[in-house]
Amino acid sequence: MHELAIAESIVELAAEHAARDGFRQVRRIHLAIGALSHVDPRALEFGFAAVASGTVADGATLVIDRPPGVARCLACQVDVPIAAYGDPCPGCGGAELMAVGGAELRVIDLEVV
Repeated sequence: MHELAIAESIVELAAEHAARDGFRQVRRIHLAIGALSHVDPRALEFGFAAVASGTVADGATLVIDRPPGVARCLACQVDVPIAAYGDPCPGCGGAELMAVGGAELRVIDLEVV
């Protein structure tokens, strides 16, 4: 479950910022987890609750945005929505697609006290 390692990284990031910026508690962590990122948001939330216990992020709420998958069809030269890698172009049915959105995994911001 790589979501646990991701959760640990998020907690470490929060702790680093707390030490640097002098806040004592994280209330909310806003994330972007793209539909193509291969990250299960529910598994991440579960892992986060476990690894955040006793840290500056203990009790923090995860707010997760799910940007959709977007790929550039190399045949059509247009951006098209995709649900998963390997999906064909919905316009031409072609298989030559390059992901251009929806693979991100990033912390957008922290709400702290």
